[in-house]
Amino acid sequence: MDEITWKISDPYVFQSLQTVVGKPIVVQTVRGSVRGSLKKVVPDHIVVESAGNSFYIRTDQIIWVVPNPKLMPE
Repeated sequence: MDEITWKISDPYVFQSLQTVVGKPIVVQTVRGSVRGSLKKVVPDHIVVESAGNSFYIRTDQIIWVVPNPKLMPE
């Protein structure tokens, strides 16, 4: 079987996001923001669930992240 090698574009963001899996999150991307629950973190993307939909966001498209948001506008 072929061996897969992952390249993590930003290992510090990857590592930080792994600590908030299952918690609320706001992610700003180059296309807008997504608010929901962080379901999964893998080297090339994250999965955020919002209103019953799963958003697959490429990590190199993330501008900023707010884990456990409090009083942020929708």
